[in-house]
Amino acid sequence: MLHVLTHNILPVFAMLALGFALGRTGQVRHDEAGALNRVAFLVLQPALLLPLIAGQDWSSFRPAPIAAYAGSQVVMFALAYLVARKGFGRDHLESWLLAMATMFVNTLLYIWPISYLIYGEAAALPITAVVSWDSAVTFSFFIVTTDLMAGRSASRRAALARVARNPVLIAIALGAALNLAGLSLPAPVLTAMDFAGAGAAPLTLFALGVILSGHALLPSGPVIAISALKLLAFPALVWAGLHLTDTPTGWETLFILAAAGPSGAMAFALAMLYGVRTDVIAPVIIWTSTLSLLSLAWLA
Repeated sequence: MLHVLTHNILPVFAMLALGFALGRTGQVRHDEAGALNRVAFLVLQPALLLPLIAGQDWSSFRPAPIAAYAGSQVVMFALAYLVARKGFGRDHLESWLLAMATMFVNTLLYIWPISYLIYGEAAALPITAVVSWDSAVTFSFFIVTTDLMAGRSASRRAALARVARNPVLIAIALGAALNLAGLSLPAPVLTAMDFAGAGAAPLTLFALGVILSGHALLPSGPVIAISALKLLAFPALVWAGLHLTDTPTGWETLFILAAAGPSGAMAFALAMLYGVRTDVIAPVIIWTSTLSLLSLAWLA
């Protein structure tokens, strides 16, 4: 456990911690971190995802564990929304995003590199299944619903148009199309994408650390409750769901590892974009990122 923590998990977490430290000391400004995050989102994350999706053997995906994971997300979301809305009296949109933070994990930029360090190529298929589901379905759902509830768009068509222009979703769609057509990326393009994609996780985590450094760390009641739902209840739900399906041992281990990861930064990003208060969402991401160090090391 200690070896996994020091050699596989902490090196990835270090980029988030470094960004937080440099942000707190004023060495890197928030607007600079925002620019870094934009570059990572527009260029590096698509370069990471496209060859990953295009090169997958989709016939080896197991629909049962993916369905169990998705079902656990739905149950977790409903429970967390009620806790935030009814238990703590947060408004509708904030409760919506807090509930998102309990079941939308930072799989692409955090769990994926950690799982590869621990398990190597054995992690490719199960973690890619979670990344693909969350990126293509969960991610799209929350972008569209949050946009509509915030009243920023005049119509559903406008919201869907924005989703269609999302570079991460474009990369996933293009990768899936190439895969289904049996086409391979040209070797020079693949080399360029591998080179660029390698920087996606460290740059994004660093930028996130800088942005989060401007928020208070003191955990309030809602922060403790939402963090507990994310770190304890959601992995337990996924574990229970997987035991109701015919799930291979390797898939079960990696799906639970994914569920035990920290809250995805997208809930925080959407809150900032639509002017939703972040005094709970930001600490949730900070605390789940920190506390998940031990749970991930134990599970691995």
